[in-house]
Amino acid sequence: MSEPRLTMTQEPLQNETKFTEIRSAGTRLDSGIIALSSINEAPMSSGRQNVQPNNVIDECGNPLLESRSLPLRKNLCKKIENDITDARKFCHLPKLKSAEIKFSNLSYSVREGSIFRNKGNKTILKCLHGHFNSREFIGILGPSGAGKSSLMHLLAGYRERGMKGQVLVNGKPRDSGTFRKMSCYIMQDDKLLPHLTVMESMMVSARLKLDRSVCDETKKSLVEEILSTLGLMLCRKTRTSDLSGGQRKRLAIALELVNNPPVMFFDEPTSGLDSVSSYQVLSLLKSLAMGGRTVLCTIHQPSAKLFEMFDKLYILGEGQCIYQGSVAGLLPFLRDHGLNCPKYHNPADYVIEVAAGEYGEVNPILVKSVNANKCEFYSQQADEKDNGHNAKELASISSKSDLALVNETEISPTVESSQESPQFLLNAARQMNNTMDCDTEMNSCKTFDTTCWTQFSVLFERTFLSIIRDQVLTHLRLMSHIVIGILIGLLYLNVGKDADMNNPGCLFFSILFVMFASLMPTVLTFPLEMSVFIREHMNYWYTLKSYYIAKTLADVPFQVLFPICYCTIVYWMTGQPWDPERFSLFVAFFVMTSVVAQSCGLLIGAAATSLQVATFVGPITTIPVLLFSGFFVRFETIPWYLKWISYSSYVRYSFSGTLIAIYGLNRTELQCNEDKGVGCPFTDPARILKEMDVDEDDLWLDFGILAIFFVGLRLIAYFILRLRVRLEK
Repeated sequence: MSEPRLTMTQEPLQNETKFTEIRSAGTRLDSGIIALSSINEAPMSSGRQNVQPNNVIDECGNPLLESRSLPLRKNLCKKIENDITDARKFCHLPKLKSAEIKFSNLSYSVREGSIFRNKGNKTILKCLHGHFNSREFIGILGPSGAGKSSLMHLLAGYRERGMKGQVLVNGKPRDSGTFRKMSCYIMQDDKLLPHLTVMESMMVSARLKLDRSVCDETKKSLVEEILSTLGLMLCRKTRTSDLSGGQRKRLAIALELVNNPPVMFFDEPTSGLDSVSSYQVLSLLKSLAMGGRTVLCTIHQPSAKLFEMFDKLYILGEGQCIYQGSVAGLLPFLRDHGLNCPKYHNPADYVIEVAAGEYGEVNPILVKSVNANKCEFYSQQADEKDNGHNAKELASISSKSDLALVNETEISPTVESSQESPQFLLNAARQMNNTMDCDTEMNSCKTFDTTCWTQFSVLFERTFLSIIRDQVLTHLRLMSHIVIGILIGLLYLNVGKDADMNNPGCLFFSILFVMFASLMPTVLTFPLEMSVFIREHMNYWYTLKSYYIAKTLADVPFQVLFPICYCTIVYWMTGQPWDPERFSLFVAFFVMTSVVAQSCGLLIGAAATSLQVATFVGPITTIPVLLFSGFFVRFETIPWYLKWISYSSYVRYSFSGTLIAIYGLNRTELQCNEDKGVGCPFTDPARILKEMDVDEDDLWLDFGILAIFFVGLRLIAYFILRLRVRLEK
C-alpha cells in the first residue's frame, strides 16, 4: 500500500502564507527588567484542524508534555520562546537612571613594534563623533580592521591609553570607574567557569553584584525570573561547559543583567551561532533596549533579518564613520552618493563592501557627508514614511492580536491579554525610562555594593567548588599521588634503614614529584581563568584583593591533603623510622614544597600572556631550581659566581629539611647490608648529612625560608596581576 502524498495546488491559499510577528516585552514600572515572549500569528488553512506532537522536549532534551492532540485555532499559530510573559515580574531589581552617551573628536592609536624597536604609532580611530540615546539598539558595523572593537573598548572605559577626545555620559564627562560600575561589557569569547552550573553561576553574580541589604531569598527569586525570561530555567542544573553556543551567550547576558545596568556593550554576540540562535540573541538585546537601556553591539555581516532589528547604525570604514542613523535611511543616503544597492542584495553586505573600498575610494566623501549631518536628514525622512505606515499596521496588528490573545487564554489561562497587547508593551517600555529614577547618580561612590568579606566568602566557595569538580586539578592529581607513591615505594622498598645513599635519592625524587604535581596544574589552569577574572573585575564584580586571597586559600586544603597521602604511602613502604616527630616534619616539608611550587605556578600563570607561553616557561624555570638544589652538585663545588643561585632554589631548603627530619634528631645507627658487597661507610646518619653538606641546626631555618618563599611569591604574583589589570586599560 503506497503512502499518502501531499499535493500543493498552484492557487495560493487564503491566510496561509502571511505571518505577523509580535515581539512583546513587558515591564513593571518600578523595575528595570523586562519579561520577554515571542508570539507568531499564522492563520491556518481550513483543511488543518490539529497537530499530533510525538514528543515535546525542551532545549536540554527533557520531555515537557506527553503526547496528545493540541487543537490550533484558525487564526493562531503560537510560538513561545520563553515561559514568562507577565510584566509584573522583576520587582526586586535596583532602579538605575538611563544613560545617554555622546562622544566627540574620539581618536585612538597604538604603538607599533616592540619597546626596543619603536616604529611609531598606528591610528585606529580618527575623529569620531556620535550620540547614543537610551532605548536604542545600536549596531556598530564595518569590515575587519575598521576599529569596531576598539571603539567598544573606548566607550566602555576598557581602554584609556592612546585615546584622545571626550566621552560624555548624560552630559557630564565620563569617569571610567563610575561608568564601568553602571555598565557591563560582554565580550566575544564568552569565557565562563566550566565547572559551575547555570544556577550556581547566577547566584554568584547576584551575591556579588546586588546590595548587601537584599536577602538571599529575594536574590534567588530574581535569578529564577531572569533565567526563565532568557529560556535557561530548564538548564539551570547544567554545567556551563555543557551548554550550547546560544545558551552560553544568553547566560553571559544573564550574569550581567542581575544588577540591571543601564548601558550594555556586546562584542560580536552572534559569533559562532547559527541563524536561529543569532536571531534569538539579537531579539533579546532588542527587547533589553526597549526596556530603557542603551545597548551597543558590534556585529559582523548580519543577515537582512538581523540587520533590520537595529534602531540605529554606526558604520565604520578605515577608522572613520561613514554613516550613522536609522536602518531605513541607509540606502537613500548611499543612493545620494551614487551607490545603488543591487536588488535582492543584503544592505548590510553592501555597505560593508563599500566601507572596504570595493566600489572605489568613496569613504572620504561619505565621511564629509556624515560630518555635514546628511545622515540625520535621510533618517528623518525615512522615519516619517515609516511612522505613517506603522500607524496603519499597528492598528491592524492590534485588532488581530485581540482575537489571537483571546484564543491564547483558552490554551493558557495564566496569561493576561491586557499585558500582551502591543499598546501595553509600548506604554510599558516608554514609562520605564521615566520610572528608572536615580538611586545611584553619576557622581556616586565607586565602591562595590558588597563588602570585601562577602566577596571573599562567595569567591572562596566558588573556587573551592570548582576545584572539587575539576578532573585535572583535583581527581587526576589525587590519583597520581597515590599511584606514584606506590610506584616509588615499590622501587625503594625498605631503603630507609640501609646505610647507603639510595634513600637520599628516594627523598629527592619524591620532592621532585610533589613540586611538579603542584606546579604544572596551576600553570595550565590559571591562564584559562585570567579571561574570566578580567571580565568580572572590569565589570565591577569584586576587588582584586578579594579574588586573590580566595584563590590562594581555597586550594590550601588540597595542597595539604595530596602530599599527606603521598608521604604516608612512601614513608611506610620505604621503611623510614617510625617516629611521630620525624613523620610530622617529613610531611610538613613536603606540604611547604607543594604550596611554594603552586605559588610559582600562580606567578608564571599571572605573568604569561598565553597558555602556550605558560606551558613552556613552567618546566624551564624548574631547571635551575633543581640544578642548584644540592643533590646533583655539592654546594662546595659550585663556582663562587654562581653560588647566589643556590640560595634562590627552594628545593634546596626542602631537601635539606627532609634530610634532617630523616637522619638528624639523634637517630641511631643504620643497618649495614653486607649482601651488596659495597661496605657500610654510612652507618652513622651524621655522615650522610655531612656528605650532602647539610647542617642539622638549619632545620627551622629551612622551614622559615620556605615560608618566606611562599609569602614572597604570592605577593609578587598579586602585584603582577594588578599590573596586568592596569595594562588592560
